Amino acid sequence: MKTTSPVLKLIQHVILWFVALIQIFPLVWLVNYSFLKSGDFFGKNILKWPAVFEWKNYNSAFTSGKVPHFMLNSLIITTVTILAAAILSLMLSYALTRMEWKLRKPTMAFILLGMIVPIHSTLLPNFILFDWLHIIDNPLSLILPYIAFSLPISMLIISGFVETIPRSIEESAVIDGSSIYGVIFRILLPITKPAIAAVCIMNFISWWNEFIMANTFLTSEKFKTLPFSIMKFAGQYSSNYGAQFAVMTMIALPTVIIYLMFTEQMSRGITAGAVKG
Repeated sequence: MKTTSPVLKLIQHVILWFVALIQIFPLVWLVNYSFLKSGDFFGKNILKWPAVFEWKNYNSAFTSGKVPHFMLNSLIITTVTILAAAILSLMLSYALTRMEWKLRKPTMAFILLGMIVPIHSTLLPNFILFDWLHIIDNPLSLILPYIAFSLPISMLIISGFVETIPRSIEESAVIDGSSIYGVIFRILLPITKPAIAAVCIMNFISWWNEFIMANTFLTSEKFKTLPFSIMKFAGQYSSNYGAQFAVMTMIALPTVIIYLMFTEQMSRGITAGAVKG
């Protein structure tokens, strides 16, 4: 096997470090500006070291921005979405990869078509439907479309993982008297944990700070989600930019932490079903 020369390896490391710095710079910039006064935002410098750290920006975010209340709403909606999507995806994957029925392949193709449909293209029909169902300004108006648009990619990943599992394991469970739901939740669920963890993390990243759907369907303070905290500091003639950046930092922080903690599980869950056998 050919060995990579030290010079080429050094160049590769320099390029990768440069790309990594470019990727992480927006987060550094976000945190940096969250400690500035609103009047310090304008100037030639991209980054400014604050003379005095404006911790009151975070205090304003928690009090005037109602971050705790909105964060709880976001947590409830996102948690219900990712759990429901994971369970439904696992059941769909079993039905489409293990069961033999007439319209199995067309059904799978129809579900996967959802991957090419942008969620925001459904705003108007969803609004009409939800208004007819009287669930406008209700968490269900977000949870239902979030689950629907989580299913295609989640099912694709879990299906690839399920296909790598020997059928003999399920056959043994059936011989021992297990039902279909017993096979799914007692046998497949523990085995497919890496894939389920991957889809849960992906769905969390997708829906945690989603704003357009939430802004369309939620009107009252009771159900509004975390991105609405930013709007609390936007005025007609002036805005509290420091508080807005503090809110955006708190919105981004859970996503970054979860991604860093579970990046290995994501990679393993996504790639596990790439090779069958």
